[in-house]
Amino acid sequence: MFSIQKKSTLSHARLGKLETPHGVLATPFFMTIATSGAVKTLDTVFLEEMDIPILLGNTYHLYLKCPGDLMRKAGGLHGFMKWDRPILTDSGGYQVFSLAKMRKITEEGVNFSSHLDGSTHMLTPEKSVEIQLNLGADIIMVLDECPPYPAKKEYVDESLERTTRWAKRCKIFFTKNYKKMGYGVAGRVGAQCAVPLHHVGGRPLLFGIVQGGTYEDLREKSLAEIRKISLDGLAIGGVAVGEPSEEVQRIVSFIVPKMPKNKPRYLMGVGFPEDIVFAVRQGVDMFDCVIPTRHARHGGLFIWNRDLSRGKGVLQYALTGGQDGKNFYKKVNIKNEKYKYDLDPLDLKCGCFTCRNYSRAYLRYLFATEEMLSYRLCTIHNVWFYQEVMKEIREQIREGKI
Repeated sequence: MFSIQKKSTLSHARLGKLETPHGVLATPFFMTIATSGAVKTLDTVFLEEMDIPILLGNTYHLYLKCPGDLMRKAGGLHGFMKWDRPILTDSGGYQVFSLAKMRKITEEGVNFSSHLDGSTHMLTPEKSVEIQLNLGADIIMVLDECPPYPAKKEYVDESLERTTRWAKRCKIFFTKNYKKMGYGVAGRVGAQCAVPLHHVGGRPLLFGIVQGGTYEDLREKSLAEIRKISLDGLAIGGVAVGEPSEEVQRIVSFIVPKMPKNKPRYLMGVGFPEDIVFAVRQGVDMFDCVIPTRHARHGGLFIWNRDLSRGKGVLQYALTGGQDGKNFYKKVNIKNEKYKYDLDPLDLKCGCFTCRNYSRAYLRYLFATEEMLSYRLCTIHNVWFYQEVMKEIREQIREGKI
């Protein structure tokens, strides 16, 4: 299901191929966030035209907002969204711990009240996997407990042990039930099948999550326990939850090289472009984050800092010591007054729909007049930029430059 195509001799970076029921993904890759079954302001037809490889759906929000029988009738999330490429769904655990009210953690699972209407729900490891199977996800995450930052070591230790026990229960339920949901039978669609017609067959992937907070010994302990369960991939969870970037880098550089080399590694919720570059060099294969879409809706746009390239690939320049290793891009606030009469594209060399058709002045004007089109055009650009960063990263690894 996962194969390494090339290993860097300069870092831990690697190129790979990850096979899923809805296609093969080139790693490293970045997942665009489709929280409730939609990338905010972008339709799936346009996303496919942009060649977005994979989307991430949020189990918590989809479970609370969309009836399960409707999802099955629609052919799962793929059929509902009209998206024939891979989808990863999270377990819902992070949102339960960060959004839900009156939550109570027990060995059975998490009892919580919906932040939408106050209704009570019980999310168990089995229920989380069941929801994700019903969604027809290609990559399913086990239910984990994500401790806040900061947290006492004793609590983090207790939490990661519970996460391990939950992961075992997820694996048992997953193994017993994924075939009942129609996975592995190409072209089968029915009332009990969440997998749409245009899938290539094969079973979904089940990923575990390594916890442990900022404690290196607990990270090692969690990894040792989770890898025994024999899952398809491993994620680094519990980072990007409020700790300084230096702490994130310390944990990533410590634990990633210790993770199994023959399985995909997923850094959850990260991050800014420089965070991704750093993690790729440590050997991470998969990323997701709300940054490109969320920042776009507030007028924060990412563009290449082409002044630093000096004839090289901009990203390669940063990776080989240019500036401080992160100045391969700029972030501009398109709402700024200085763009009022600027009729140039956001980035003259960018190939996205927005830069090919509209000026900085127009984008600023849309925000100033509170036009919703501002959200769409800026989201298009940022989503495109992040995918271009990943393409550049893969090319630099392929050429042996990073």
